[in-house]
Amino acid sequence: MLIKQLSVFLEDRSGRLTELTRILAENDVNITALTVAETADYGMVRMVVGRPERAKNALENAGFTVGLTEVACVKMPDQPGSLHQILQILTAEQINVDYMYAFSNSNVALAVIRASDISRLIGVLQQHRLKLLSGNDLYQL
Repeated sequence: MLIKQLSVFLEDRSGRLTELTRILAENDVNITALTVAETADYGMVRMVVGRPERAKNALENAGFTVGLTEVACVKMPDQPGSLHQILQILTAEQINVDYMYAFSNSNVALAVIRASDISRLIGVLQQHRLKLLSGNDLYQL
């Protein structure tokens, strides 16, 4: 249940994120989830998109630096404490979360999680009978 996530480096200049979204739109690529982080010199956009390979190629052809990373996406009830319960499991299993972003959709919350040992992360989540989404599940949202 691995999902491909795009990681895109953006120069710190006005309009660069707009350019990124224009390229995706022109290539008929839908953004399902997105997070933007910044440093002093550049931004990092992480996103789950439909057609990740197409998105990667289009962005690279436009001069962006793009990586594809494998992440997990876990489904949980959209209620207080759901994420905490998942994080307790990961802590008990000594799995360190490298980064995560979450969103909700129709009374369901989804968390995209990256850990250094992604296979172990997936195994632990499955062992605890947590629902993991596939790329096809997400790309159709």
